[in-house]
Amino acid sequence: MSLNRRFKEDFTTTTVVLMSIAIVINIVGGQLVSMLKLPIFLDSIGTVLVGLLAGPWAGGLTGLLTNLIWGMISSPVAAAFSPVAMAIGIAAGLCAKYGLFKTWWLAMISGVIITVFNAIVAVPIRLYMFGGITGSGADFITSYMLALGKDLFGSVVISVFTANLIDKVITAVLAWGIVKALPLRTTTRLPRAKNVVSA
Repeated sequence: MSLNRRFKEDFTTTTVVLMSIAIVINIVGGQLVSMLKLPIFLDSIGTVLVGLLAGPWAGGLTGLLTNLIWGMISSPVAAAFSPVAMAIGIAAGLCAKYGLFKTWWLAMISGVIITVFNAIVAVPIRLYMFGGITGSGADFITSYMLALGKDLFGSVVISVFTANLIDKVITAVLAWGIVKALPLRTTTRLPRAKNVVSA
């Protein structure tokens, strides 16, 4: 299959509309959590949804655009983490492709896998761009680990993995539930929805 044909199949008008809605969901969820200083993020529900319904490349692009737009609007920190958001969308789409969103418990496993991808990309950004502290609720975990005598690298790894494990498992299960609740006429218009709804 040619690259041009693959692009047309992955980025239909319906997919582009879905991506736009998902970006709004991400930013609203992320802003709410940021204002409340919660130790989770909930800023990638839309990204995971697009990954499930339209594939890894659409999911990745949704995550990337979310954080770049969010960075321009109100949060430069979000823009710095745009590669992380992209990794989340790609990982979610790949998990769905290989059948890891067929049930709620598989969605939980997908949340763990997404967390690993997330941590691999996020830890270096958090360490080298922000010195381990970004102003999110997860900083509490980093501070606590430092107070226990852990080094900065270990504290950031534990902080990123712990906060994201809870967040991404919740996000994956929520996204799975939303896809399962969508009417058939909607899912049939999206190229990869069968990876979730055929079970």
